[in-house]
Amino acid sequence: MKYLEIALKTPVNSLFTYSWDENSASDKEIPPSRGKRCDVRFGNQNLTGMIVFVHDTIPENCPVSSDKIRKIKKVLDQEAIFTDELFDTAFWISKYYLCSIGEAIFSMVPIRGRRENPSMGFSFTDDISSSSAKELSQEQKDAVNSVIASVKENKAVYHYLYGKTGSGKTEVFLQIAEYLIKENKGVIYLVPEISLTPQVTQDVTKRFGNTAAVLHSMLTPSQKLSEWKKIIRGEAKIVVGARSAVFAPLPNLGLIIIDEEHDGSYKSGETPRYHARQTAMFRASRLKIPLIMGSATPSVEAWKLMNEGKLVRHTLTKRLSGGKMPSIRTVDLSKSRSEGSISRELENEIRNTLAEKKQVILFLNRRGFTHYFKCNTCGFELKCKNCSVSMTYHKYENRLKCHYCNYQTVPPSSCPQCSSLDIGYSGFGTEYIEAETKAKFPEARVVRIDTDSITRKGELQEKLDAFKKGEYDILLGTQMVAKGLNFPKLQLVGIISADTGLHIPDFRSSERTFALITQVSGRAGRYFPDGKVLVQTYNPLREPIYYAVTGKIEDFYAWELGMRKLLTFPPYSRLVRLVFRSLNQEKALNSAREAFRITSEIIGKKGDVLGPAECPIFMQSKQYRYQIILRSLDIALLQEAARNLLYSYTHSQAVYIECDVDPVSIL
Repeated sequence: MKYLEIALKTPVNSLFTYSWDENSASDKEIPPSRGKRCDVRFGNQNLTGMIVFVHDTIPENCPVSSDKIRKIKKVLDQEAIFTDELFDTAFWISKYYLCSIGEAIFSMVPIRGRRENPSMGFSFTDDISSSSAKELSQEQKDAVNSVIASVKENKAVYHYLYGKTGSGKTEVFLQIAEYLIKENKGVIYLVPEISLTPQVTQDVTKRFGNTAAVLHSMLTPSQKLSEWKKIIRGEAKIVVGARSAVFAPLPNLGLIIIDEEHDGSYKSGETPRYHARQTAMFRASRLKIPLIMGSATPSVEAWKLMNEGKLVRHTLTKRLSGGKMPSIRTVDLSKSRSEGSISRELENEIRNTLAEKKQVILFLNRRGFTHYFKCNTCGFELKCKNCSVSMTYHKYENRLKCHYCNYQTVPPSSCPQCSSLDIGYSGFGTEYIEAETKAKFPEARVVRIDTDSITRKGELQEKLDAFKKGEYDILLGTQMVAKGLNFPKLQLVGIISADTGLHIPDFRSSERTFALITQVSGRAGRYFPDGKVLVQTYNPLREPIYYAVTGKIEDFYAWELGMRKLLTFPPYSRLVRLVFRSLNQEKALNSAREAFRITSEIIGKKGDVLGPAECPIFMQSKQYRYQIILRSLDIALLQEAARNLLYSYTHSQAVYIECDVDPVSIL
């Protein structure tokens, strides 16, 4: 008889003991071993678990006698799909991010894939694609040589490739990866969102051909399992993917690359709320391999670590594709007359650009036709009945939608509160700008890209390719167009409202606004010297906008670090955020108050507890949300306080507690 300790995807932070009788097993049954999945009966459910340990005797910590131990139903995998190194990573995630070991494991590996299906990935061949490496500048060569030296020394050195947009970071990453692959070592190449960075995927697959694999959310569980098994068998040498690709089971991992390190999408929004950067640092440290990150707008934490020498900085100062950094200037909307969202200055620049047969991108970080419904008589704003956020009007469908829970309704013909007919809409979204753009530039070919306009698989890539080929003159978009995209004929970028992000009640809002302006601006003039960027704003002297427009990057980081230090926010402290949500407002608030008391007693004078307070988005999907924020220089102390609350405090079953260690947002 074998006794198996199995991890299940449940919030209970323990392993569960099952048995397998080799004497009664048929010849067709797959024997259990560490790292294989198996089907089990758990309560009255059928679940898939991961075998973590195999014993000849009952484990000492097993709480039941042998006659009450259930047998597993069957083993699913012929070969182990989880390695010892990945188990170490899973236990670290469970401990650091305060989740169960089962939740950690099944955030890493496909839980539902049953059999291997073609994944539209790449199978292994020995030859590398004929797409040859480009000639490097001296700055690029220095960066490549420094990272390769870390590889040769078998050291876990953290490198940072900092350079303006278009300065050739991708080529540095690819040439380092090429060296590793020739040394028969594996490479993980992380990008913020796989669907939004087709350029990197194309560059990698062109350069490395069939030695590449791609992991992304568009794969079905069975397709992802197929790709996972190819990787673990060594049939791929480089894995490109978004956040979860940091767990790729490469047998001889030699390097991890994180492109656009600053991007918030590297942080998981559901349990376990891990950060790919932190996880990559853990794997690199354990394996004694280098990690290289890169961005034109490093996170504030990364900038501080570079200044302290804890990240090795490599700076790229030149654009290598023949272009120059674009001319950037603001349009002060408080002084500029305009009808609609496009100022006269921006309208004139668009006309000039179109006359020169060049292309335009108009950027707004807001979907829909207008921002919100408002009564001009009593001031009533129509908000979602499930969430405490304004409804957004979508003209094409003539619907008001909530962008959090997707509740929809027909726009009212009068004010629901005072019955006034003097109603209207304030603000504007991409749909509104699309209508305005087509009216002002009827001869221009206009395409809109946001999550509302992309309705089928492959449509995003089709529209981006069409714009790149010159089939459209003007591209309208949200943050989908801000990342990693290169368009040879793009001359003008217009940012419709740079102020949008500054109104978000989050300590990172300035950092995000600065990064967004810099990143979007970087799309212009990559291939010729006369690129232009116009930034429309009511606050041209607000630091994030002013420093981004004037290119005073070091001044921005100095100012932002000063503000963070003054307010004791990261990187001058560590945070753990606890959110209490319930259909019952009183129970949610009472749980938050009790949690404040419990955590304050543990943290004492070594930190502080902020709250309890309503979340900035107080109601979401009909649930009331309160939060407390634990703050200290000692992350272990905060984790201890949160762990004690999560696993020792008996709270109302009507309340769900979310725990986020090192949150990137407090909305």
